[in-house]
Amino acid sequence: MPARLTLRRPAVAVNTALGVLIVAGGFWAYRSLTGDDAPAAAASTRTVAVQEGTVTKTVTADGTVESASTATASFGTAGTVTSISVRVGQKVAKGQVLAKVDPAEAQRSLDAANADLDAARDAVDRAEDADSDTSSAENEVEQAELAVDNAEAAVAGTILKAPMAGTVTAVNGTLGSSSGAGSQGGGTSQQDSAATGFAEIQDLTKIQVTAAFAEADATRLKEKQAATITWNALDGTSATGRVTAIDPSATSANDVVTYGVALSLDKLPAGVKAGQTVSVAVTTGSVENTLMVSSAAITSVGTRHSVTVLNGGAQEVRPVEIGLEGDSATQITAGVQAGDRVVLRETATTTSQTGGNRGGGFPGGFPGGGPR
Repeated sequence: MPARLTLRRPAVAVNTALGVLIVAGGFWAYRSLTGDDAPAAAASTRTVAVQEGTVTKTVTADGTVESASTATASFGTAGTVTSISVRVGQKVAKGQVLAKVDPAEAQRSLDAANADLDAARDAVDRAEDADSDTSSAENEVEQAELAVDNAEAAVAGTILKAPMAGTVTAVNGTLGSSSGAGSQGGGTSQQDSAATGFAEIQDLTKIQVTAAFAEADATRLKEKQAATITWNALDGTSATGRVTAIDPSATSANDVVTYGVALSLDKLPAGVKAGQTVSVAVTTGSVENTLMVSSAAITSVGTRHSVTVLNGGAQEVRPVEIGLEGDSATQITAGVQAGDRVVLRETATTTSQTGGNRGGGFPGGFPGGGPR
């Protein structure tokens, strides 16, 4: 009998231990499947700190580099091109001869006008010698003098001179081609070619940027606003500049309305050439030394705005007053203070702040501003 009792005790102990393990395993499985609600909720809450810095608002557009000083050179007299003295890329001085057309016809007209003038003057002399009325003869002299002036201008118009100093960027004609007055040579109509001229000259030491801004953005633009220009073809190349002019009228293409804007450059980066494409960002608003928070943390309903502040383990909705709404940060004028952590909206994605600030951008920029 004692031997039987001794054999049963280990069995009872083993069964008891197995029961405990089964219960513990079931609890572990339950917790694994259901999770810990509080820690999970805390882990999924993304917050960002309210900080002091600079809120910046910009508008952007694509642009092109071009000369700020350009000129079109066109012949004053139509004729056959007999010489071209310059080539594309050549620097020229103001008044330098660019090209010539055959002056023969213009010279014949001048010779005839001079002959008519001599005849008119002789008529005046005869009237005076005859002591008769000279008014009609004097009127003929005035008309003949006007004809001579026009003929001399026509002869001068056979020589094309540079209207300004600069670099020749286009020559729209060839030897033997026909160049109309105020037009380019070589087979195009006079009306179409007049828009381009025989030669194009640009002062490449005076570079500006032109860009077409959407009409909604153009309403925020003013002269002298600061801008940042980034070159698409030159890696890491950018420059600061300012708005110098805004077109008073719009341009419409494919139902898209834009306004042309010219911008000066504070400094010309190396490698910059006319015709290059750039991206332009004009600062339309900036507030320094102000409270700000990621725009993704603000909920707006009409004119009312609020944020959700994480206070310990609890979330508290607070109304706030806002100022400048920047590219990714918004100025806060009342409702929170620096250091408060506000919850980012779940559907929003955050980006780094565009404007400079003391702590950098938002998540990934503000110290401690990332998700928590």
